[in-house]
Amino acid sequence: MTEALSLSDSSLLEFEATVERVVGDRVVLDRTAFYPEGGGQPADRGTLAADGESWAVSDVQKRDTIYHHVDREPPAVGTVVEGAVDADRRRAHSRYHSAQHLLSAIVLAEFDAAATGNQLYADRARLDCAYDRFSEEELADVEARMNDLVEDELAVRWYTMDREDAEAGLDPGRTRLDLLPESIREVRIVEIGDPEAPFDRTACAGTHVENTRDIGPVTVTGRESRGAGEERLRFELE
Repeated sequence: MTEALSLSDSSLLEFEATVERVVGDRVVLDRTAFYPEGGGQPADRGTLAADGESWAVSDVQKRDTIYHHVDREPPAVGTVVEGAVDADRRRAHSRYHSAQHLLSAIVLAEFDAAATGNQLYADRARLDCAYDRFSEEELADVEARMNDLVEDELAVRWYTMDREDAEAGLDPGRTRLDLLPESIREVRIVEIGDPEAPFDRTACAGTHVENTRDIGPVTVTGRESRGAGEERLRFELE
């Protein structure tokens, strides 16, 4: 199983690894800093390089392990490669993912609107939640609250936790551990704010900034109905 370096260090962009397996145009490495698509966050892109050659990584997916899709015949098994993640794309996704956590926590705490889905891009994001309809005034309040939290410069941290401890001690409305397969016995927790009384604490495997100030100004760009009792909120970062 590939060691997923992004789980411990969201800022890691360069790494060395060994090719363990090749499947068509897909490369399996013993370790990688590339984030595979998941949790509403798109896959990283970047390059692999070895012996004066370079391969563009166009997609990264996690199945039984992490697969890197490359643009031509892959390097041979046993090749030591230098990986480089597209820094601008990674940072954009990390900012949007952290902002999405703020938004999810706000609508749950203030409107009892549980998140039902989300999707991040490099220039925008959306959150689906269980709510009848947000008014323009409510959207303005949500936007103001998000920007207040950015200006509060709250620390963002992540760590692993035994699943039983997490289920016993964390808010099930936010962690949504019930959605994880029972085979997963250790979960990664992302926490925002004071550890003694965090603003948000939830299970998440995505990449994040280390402080809410790094998110930057937030604009809620609109809403739309997703059917009875479900709304979609859209937002952008400066």
